[in-house]
Amino acid sequence: MTFDARRFLETVSESPGIYRMYDDQSNTLYIGKARRLKPRLASYFRGALNAKTQALVSRIHDIQVTVTNSETEALLLEQTLIKQLRPPYNILLRDDKSYPFVFVSDRHPYPALEYKRARTRHEDGRYFGPYPSSNAVRDTLSLMQKVFRIRNCEDSVFAHRTRPCLQYQIQRCSAPCVDYISEEDYRRDIEHAIQCLEGRSEAVSKELTEEMEAASEALNFEEAARLRDQLQDLRRLQQRQVVDTGSGDADAFALASQPGALCISVLSIRQGRLLGARHYSPTNNLDLGEAQLLGDFVSQYYLGQAREIPSDVLTSHPVPDAELIASALSENAGRRIRLTDKVRGHRAQWRELARTNAEQQLAGQLANQTQLAKRFEDLRQALDLEHTPQRLECFDISHSHGEATVASCVVFDQDGPRKSDYRRFNIKNIAPGDDYAAMQQALTRRFKRLAEGEGVLPDILVVDGGKGQLNMARDVLADLGVTQVQLLGVAKGTTRKAGLETLYVDTVDRSLALPPTSPGLHLIQHIRDESHRFAIAGHRAKRDKARRTSTLQDIPGVGPKRRRELLRFFGGLQGIKQATRDELARVPGISATMADTIHRALHG
Repeated sequence: MTFDARRFLETVSESPGIYRMYDDQSNTLYIGKARRLKPRLASYFRGALNAKTQALVSRIHDIQVTVTNSETEALLLEQTLIKQLRPPYNILLRDDKSYPFVFVSDRHPYPALEYKRARTRHEDGRYFGPYPSSNAVRDTLSLMQKVFRIRNCEDSVFAHRTRPCLQYQIQRCSAPCVDYISEEDYRRDIEHAIQCLEGRSEAVSKELTEEMEAASEALNFEEAARLRDQLQDLRRLQQRQVVDTGSGDADAFALASQPGALCISVLSIRQGRLLGARHYSPTNNLDLGEAQLLGDFVSQYYLGQAREIPSDVLTSHPVPDAELIASALSENAGRRIRLTDKVRGHRAQWRELARTNAEQQLAGQLANQTQLAKRFEDLRQALDLEHTPQRLECFDISHSHGEATVASCVVFDQDGPRKSDYRRFNIKNIAPGDDYAAMQQALTRRFKRLAEGEGVLPDILVVDGGKGQLNMARDVLADLGVTQVQLLGVAKGTTRKAGLETLYVDTVDRSLALPPTSPGLHLIQHIRDESHRFAIAGHRAKRDKARRTSTLQDIPGVGPKRRRELLRFFGGLQGIKQATRDELARVPGISATMADTIHRALHG
């Protein structure tokens, strides 16, 4: 089967990360990194490509991505994986020379920060690195020169300068070549740069802050301003380096699931750096909860396996028997292992990054053409249809005690969610909380246009809500003369647990209970959940907008504080409108006179 690039790109994240291309034998062809994954991967499937890239694309059978927090992290991960896996196209297309370093000489009184491709035994000085690429070194050198104004010229050029060069004019060098800075001050700037290269930039910030305050107290405002600017540049540098903490070993486990599909992503962090991510899709034949499943997976991942166990094992869910699992891991490793989902700082970032990767991987699974085709075909067989349905529409209602009622319509076709065809309907002029009337209004507005030839009729209309909503949908379609649409009502089970739904086909007299493992049921659950999500998002946006721009703002004497107390007391504008004068007067800060004013303003 050829690789479907269009469907794959629909689910790819815009985040930075790395991507791995595989052939039909699951061999790694190429590993790359990107600041934005989606545009980078899209470039392989459009436009003019050279012969080698065309040969690579022709062999692609699958692509997996790993999301990272930054491009720098993606670059480090890319180099780590290339070194481990040595994919054939990386070897052919990439410079595979030794890693580059930053070098600082010990012999020169005014040393420069230099780019070095390899260590040289005969040179006296310090090396920092290795860095994953030459670009990473050059970016680092540029930042150091901007923050600390370190020279970047050759020693031969330095020795023959008689006036400052352009680097001094643009404030990238302190001009030691013409003695504009003392050897002592320059050496201090070099030491600050070295501390930053070693990951000790916070100590530099503290020292510069103290110097700035001292200069200010001495009324040396020009020097204080220079130090302030240097601090600001250093803070920006620290923001770019926040992902690489320089310390901390952890594995971060995250689980994401949808009906019929789940993914567990495992991120490995060593010495504060992300080394890689792996994704698993274990079976869940016992229908375990997410937390239980994740706990069992963590146990099996380490125990009985020849895997290194880091000091921290982070999970996206609070797993049962966490203390027991941690104890077993500690005994296995011969040292204390901490298993937890309650983390802060960098560990929280790692855990959330694992969650992002799991969700991204799951989205790719759900969009898989083979999986979708299997679900549609299973639904056809379950409903005993002559042809496989090509288009499904599902409607749902969302409101808060009758306030800001919104109906959603989502559309699935053979490619999965067709978001360009999604619609929302703002429901008006109905009794608050009347879901049947809301469904009637939404269906009428939608299918009236379709009956008149505007748009495409669905093969199956799914309504969430069971018998009552199904009967309402039947009446609407009958009134509009729409007869070629298969009706399907979805009623939740007594425990409202996924997998126990009852389906009503066309009428409430024909019910169907599919097994929890049915791919057709998974399709119905997916579109039902997506419709629910889309309705809630629309309702919340409408409710929040109404609360921000409510008619309370037009009532004299009702300022922000009184509006806040009213909304808090009644839960929303709808509750305020339904309140009597006496109920309004019970709100803190609302007198009987003000209650009368509010009531008259809202009801005329």
